[in-house]
Amino acid sequence: MVWNLYQIDKFTTISARYWQKVCQNRSMSRTDRAKASTLDDISKEIIELLQHDGRKPYSEIAKAVGLSEAAVRQRMQKLTDSGVMQVVAVTDPLQMGFYRQAMIGIRCTGDMTEIADKLSAMPEADYVVMTAGSFDILVEVVVETDKDLIDVLNTKIRALPGVISTETFVYLKLHKQFYNWGVM
Repeated sequence: MVWNLYQIDKFTTISARYWQKVCQNRSMSRTDRAKASTLDDISKEIIELLQHDGRKPYSEIAKAVGLSEAAVRQRMQKLTDSGVMQVVAVTDPLQMGFYRQAMIGIRCTGDMTEIADKLSAMPEADYVVMTAGSFDILVEVVVETDKDLIDVLNTKIRALPGVISTETFVYLKLHKQFYNWGVM
């Protein structure tokens, strides 16, 4: 995925304190972040508008929700700073040259969090979740070739201390992947 801030010029003006705050928020669990931020109807409406078009100008969002442009800009900054939302460019892996995607189920012993942290640090992993059920962790990987998938499995995932076994589900065709599931 290609990460993108809503306005590129803001990227160069963000302070180190901001990035420290972002990193802290990302290390919080999704549930903890949700509890820490209660969304009002206007914030939910802003999120919903951005889910349909992440490039929608502040002025259009402001008209739609009945706020000033500055107020919308401030709310969006708070929503991104708190980790409630991210404005990103979602790419098609095939068109980007990544011809192999797979979900890998991992069974492990010991501290699952340590293994999940190591998996999360891998550039090939774009989704890591600890689960209850027949797998302890699921990790989605995106790579260029089948050879790359074998390398990731053998030299990175299976080599991690605590990994007992893996089961790989190779994607043959991606039918649906959307991020506009709503704000309820």
